[in-house]
Amino acid sequence: MASTIQALPTEVVYLITAGEVIDSLASVVRELIENSLDAGATRIVVSLWPQQWRIRVADNGYGMNLDDLQQAATAHSTSKIRSSADLWKINSLGFRGEALHSLTTLADLEILSRPVGGKLGWQIIYGDGGKVVQVEVTAIAPGTVVTVSNLFGNCSSRRQGLPTAAQQMKAVQATIQQIALCHPHVTWQIWQNDRQWFTICPAATTGQLLPQILPQVRQGDLQEVKLKLPNPPNSCTDAINRVCAHSSLNLVVGLPDRTHRHRPDWVRVAINGRMVKTPELEQTILSAFHRTLPRDRYPICFLHLAISPDQINWNRNPAKTEIYLNEIIYWQEQITQAINQALSISSSNLKEAVHTTRVSKLLKAAEAKGSYNFNPNENHKTPNSCTDAINRVSTPNSLKAVAQVSNTYIVAEHPGGMWLVEQHIAHERVLYEQLCDNWQLVSVEPAIILYQLSPAQVSQLQRIGLEIEPFGEQLWAVRNIPAPLQQRDDCAEAILELSWGGDLQTAQVAVACRSAIRNGTPMNQQEMQTLLDNWQRTRNPRTCPHGRPIYLSLEESALARFFRRNWVIGKSHGI
Repeated sequence: MASTIQALPTEVVYLITAGEVIDSLASVVRELIENSLDAGATRIVVSLWPQQWRIRVADNGYGMNLDDLQQAATAHSTSKIRSSADLWKINSLGFRGEALHSLTTLADLEILSRPVGGKLGWQIIYGDGGKVVQVEVTAIAPGTVVTVSNLFGNCSSRRQGLPTAAQQMKAVQATIQQIALCHPHVTWQIWQNDRQWFTICPAATTGQLLPQILPQVRQGDLQEVKLKLPNPPNSCTDAINRVCAHSSLNLVVGLPDRTHRHRPDWVRVAINGRMVKTPELEQTILSAFHRTLPRDRYPICFLHLAISPDQINWNRNPAKTEIYLNEIIYWQEQITQAINQALSISSSNLKEAVHTTRVSKLLKAAEAKGSYNFNPNENHKTPNSCTDAINRVSTPNSLKAVAQVSNTYIVAEHPGGMWLVEQHIAHERVLYEQLCDNWQLVSVEPAIILYQLSPAQVSQLQRIGLEIEPFGEQLWAVRNIPAPLQQRDDCAEAILELSWGGDLQTAQVAVACRSAIRNGTPMNQQEMQTLLDNWQRTRNPRTCPHGRPIYLSLEESALARFFRRNWVIGKSHGI
């Protein structure tokens, strides 16, 4: 019987490999841009002609000499690794040596390059398999220009299976924006059909760059945290293999009292300069924002980890979008602590909160520059001292209760200006966190009698720990209740509300809301001050458990601009 297993022809092997690496216009752009960034480029120009299946990427990087150009597009050629040991010390975006060779299999490839300090530039055209078919001297500034033409020209079925040109351009834009977030120092110019499409200007930090990509988000809506972290205690300690002794975390979050989204499309994670899919870390981020946002709303969060390469295995997906990450629990803990620090209120992250367009236009005030002197001892803390919830927020009495407006809002004074605090939801946040930390049920005598409960309601009350038993026809006796409800006249109504469903946290939110001081309740000076002090100690003081903003802050400089206190007296009097 003749053998049915045979080795694939070389051209078929290359075609399969190329199809894994290059599957769309966006993947071509990604591979070429990553090469430019690895070459140290600070300015990248991408030109696209989607109808002609043509792409050009130009950069001001290090460039290549003639010898490197002649080798660049051959199979598995790269300057980034030399041996198998280098796979665990990868600091570059590219390392497999597949991108350019795959492009020669699927398209026409031309590269112009001149090394920094070189006197001559070279133009090389590659044939199938990466063979050099034409070499010419050319005039070019230091850097590299790669042109890909007639993409998928030998795979008509691939072209037919791709989305429309408009959808592909949307994918290209998303790809470039994701890479730009990881490399905010780079200038980007994107052209489509010989017309400028969009640009991304360089920024000092990712937080300053993000409003260019999300125009509806203002700079003051974001909080950025940068931390240096020790590597996991169980990681490799070999001095030869260890590239760095510390890792770093860069976190940009949209403050929950100011901005959020309908979908979790802006919960993004990057590791060592590349955006990746990590469901474990993404779920950690979502969990850290739990009970700080309105229902069915999701945070804006960009996390960039710079990790020692020995913690990462990139060989999980040909596109390098999925990875294996060592010590995942350690990184989840660090991320949770960093988000808690970003959401706290302290001198390092306090910004003026103007929540409405009307107020914003009225004041015409820029966001605060962190001039509030909330905690004079905070500057002596280490960069990652974010584990103690009380130390993360301002010290008590930083806010001084001044007055009550409409028996609803507390007017508070602080060294940098004034605040308006909504008393009910501030108290609700305090009670909710107390209930989460200490969910206590107390016995009641006589029992609370409820009428006509369904089996589902009875089961729900038992699920959250209440002791309930039949007390007659259609009657039920509740023998214990959450401690905060013990002194309330509407205790029966509150328990009935708890019976309608939800998990334990939902019950805790409902109890906190029921127990919090109501709007319209007069408060004396000491009561207001006590509430402010307790609220400042909470872990997430910006919003209530339902996601509503708790306070409005007005900085002294904003008030000065509004009342024009910087006017020259003579001019203001018409002299």
